Amino acid sequence: MTNHVVNISEAAAFQIKDMMKQNEEEGSFLRVAVKGGGCSGLSYGMGFEQEESADDLHDEQHGIKIIINKEDAPILSGVKIDFKQSLMGGGFTIDNPNAIASCGCGSSFRTATAAGTPENC
Repeated sequence: MTNHVVNISEAAAFQIKDMMKQNEEEGSFLRVAVKGGGCSGLSYGMGFEQEESADDLHDEQHGIKIIINKEDAPILSGVKIDFKQSLMGGGFTIDNPNAIASCGCGSSFRTATAAGTPENC
């Protein structure tokens, strides 16, 4: 079994591949990142990029090429990305075992070692 920094569920992978197709990004990398901000200090980012940098860790799951900046890897270690569909629509869910505080929106958090830059909600 391979040890991944982040784990992407099949449902999330299906949604990501669909988004890649809709945005003509097939063959691109999926960047999973952490940035300052949000009501708890840090927030998640996901996006498509054409090229990786020397500071990136490279992974592949469900046919998706994933890149993560080496500085973000400790904060994202063990993160599970899923996609849930409900009557109110669908959305990505992120479960971070390193988060010690998060806000109601589910996209902002902080860890014991990384507080980020909290903003007002």
